[in-house]
Amino acid sequence: MKPDVTAFFDEATNTVTFVVKDPGSTACAIVDSVLDFDYASGRTDTESADKVIEYVRKEGLSVEWVLETHVHADHLSAAPYIQERVGGKIGIGANITVVQDTFGKVFNEGTEFQRDGSQFDRLFRDGDTFTIGALEGRVMHTPGHTPACLTYVIGDAAFVGDTLFMPDFGTARCDFPGGSAEMLFNSIQKILCLPDETRIFVGHDYKAPGRDEYAWETTVAEEKTRNVHVGGGKSAAEFVEMRQARDKTLAMPRLIIPSLQVNMRAGQMPPAEDDGKIYLKVPVNKL
Repeated sequence: MKPDVTAFFDEATNTVTFVVKDPGSTACAIVDSVLDFDYASGRTDTESADKVIEYVRKEGLSVEWVLETHVHADHLSAAPYIQERVGGKIGIGANITVVQDTFGKVFNEGTEFQRDGSQFDRLFRDGDTFTIGALEGRVMHTPGHTPACLTYVIGDAAFVGDTLFMPDFGTARCDFPGGSAEMLFNSIQKILCLPDETRIFVGHDYKAPGRDEYAWETTVAEEKTRNVHVGGGKSAAEFVEMRQARDKTLAMPRLIIPSLQVNMRAGQMPPAEDDGKIYLKVPVNKL
């Protein structure tokens, strides 16, 4: 079955949010939502999420899932804000517990921060299935960028998060804690074993050199043949050497510090302190 897919591109974070609809009903899922955040002022805004909510309400859709492909390091999730307004269960990979344990220590969260994934409504494991109306979704564990990365295969569409980008841009970095270029290569091979005609929807786009428009939809066949990092039969050794060298040149994402603290809590802010205010920590020399 071919789901209807509508994309919402957030240029501030180069993130794509997808509304995935069962063509035979009003049921839908929302993948990788964005909460706007101005780091300089510490203020949040819901403009990006409100566009998705407005579309859902205008089309009369019923949100069954608010899905995360992983714990994002480059934008804050709007999952709880969306859930409060239009419903849906919040889902992420079961290895969120690994991420919570790692970054719970980085941010010195203490014992009150639960590291069991209980902030989410569903923890998916490799091979799990779920439904969106009459559509069946299948979960592929595709670690490498992070330990908890998932690909959601829904009908003829695969939502790969940061694992793959458009063919002319390549693949995700692997230098975050728990990342692995070897794992990423193996995960990508799993995705490329899907039928050639499978539509791939990527989680970010940055306009590769020579391309003037943002893009987020490609196919397995195109990735196999044209991806500049893994296409054309490149070996695991070639990929790992390239990926590790490239990652050494990359700066940390601009919003990594607020994003991790919020996203490992399923999009919730840390609890208010004694003065009733919410604070985000900046760990010094730990990332």
